[in-house]
Amino acid sequence: MKILLCPLSDGGYLYPALAAGLELRRRGHHVGVLARSSAGPVVAEAGLPCAVAEDFGGHRAFSATWWGKTGAAQYRAVLRAARAARADLLVTSVLCNGALLAAEALDIPVAVVGLSAHLWDYRSGGDGEQHLGRTRESRTRDSLDLHAATREEVGLAGRAPRWAHDPLLGDALLLRGDPALEHPGAELPERAAHVGPLSWEPAPGPGELEAVEEHMGRTGGGKPVVYVHLGRFFGGRTLWPRLNEAFTGGPFQAVVEQGRSTDPAPAPEADILLVRKPWMGPLVDAADLVLANGTSAPVLSALLRGRPLVLSPNGSEQPLLTGACVRAGVAVRDPKTPSVDLSALLESVSRDEGLRSRARALGDRLAAADGAARAADIVERVAQASAIPKENHEYAISRPR
Repeated sequence: MKILLCPLSDGGYLYPALAAGLELRRRGHHVGVLARSSAGPVVAEAGLPCAVAEDFGGHRAFSATWWGKTGAAQYRAVLRAARAARADLLVTSVLCNGALLAAEALDIPVAVVGLSAHLWDYRSGGDGEQHLGRTRESRTRDSLDLHAATREEVGLAGRAPRWAHDPLLGDALLLRGDPALEHPGAELPERAAHVGPLSWEPAPGPGELEAVEEHMGRTGGGKPVVYVHLGRFFGGRTLWPRLNEAFTGGPFQAVVEQGRSTDPAPAPEADILLVRKPWMGPLVDAADLVLANGTSAPVLSALLRGRPLVLSPNGSEQPLLTGACVRAGVAVRDPKTPSVDLSALLESVSRDEGLRSRARALGDRLAAADGAARAADIVERVAQASAIPKENHEYAISRPR
């Protein structure tokens, strides 16, 4: 089987797709990747062939920053690349409407690699869920509206949609978390399943990790480390004033991954090392706890290493994932108010053995899941189901779970 991975090229989306792709290649399938040129070295390190998205008209079409505005360009790029590769199946990221519609136009199956918790409406249950941000209903409605608008823009509006129900899920939605991160009693949609974290990342370059460790040892005075991973602000408050206050003269030092945030502002006197790395695992290993905005990659990396979390969400999926982690008892939310001292909050979380124990237990379950194998199993079932005669097709694609 010829499989084209066409996820968003940002690490939090690309790396899980690569984890699934490597397992599929190990099983004998031909796997290629469509990614923007800047992701080429990472794909090369994974050992998979890479088609450059810009060569297929996909400028900005695989950037998480531009995902809502470039659906038509993504559609055209995936369509061209899939035809060139003679792909039998696509693997893409959640939110990739263009890739979903390209699979529909090509009449080939598509598996969607999701986040650590389900973003949209449950099939049933979930009543009484508290929302830190937008409701599931609001998020689902807006996502469906954008999908429909992209369908119209690329000229598919007159065709009967391949997935009349839950079109955002593709033939299978592979969630990277655990049922503990869903609302109690809620039931996932028919084509959604938890597979586990799909953990993969590039290795540090020669001397990179040693340089970070040497800096921490030299400037941190032996203080325990907090790994801080900053995502997009979405117009919310920047964490930098609170970070500078917490890590100036306090009990911790910080390694801050700038991530996709802008305008880093560490104070000269703060015990803060600002980095921009394509990997985070070794830094989380060195940390006592993790402070993040609430995106899947740092949350899963922390849990896999048994580290408790302090989460400070802004927009998009961050409030939903934060609520899921707080509900599971593995994280505390930073209320971002002057009355709550961040340094004191970090100390409290560091000393909370119950929080740490629950993080270890959930991390052990995630580590035992073998997400790549589970994902590959579902992808292969989806492919087998697509080969069933068309009169049985609707029944077939509902089976993989």
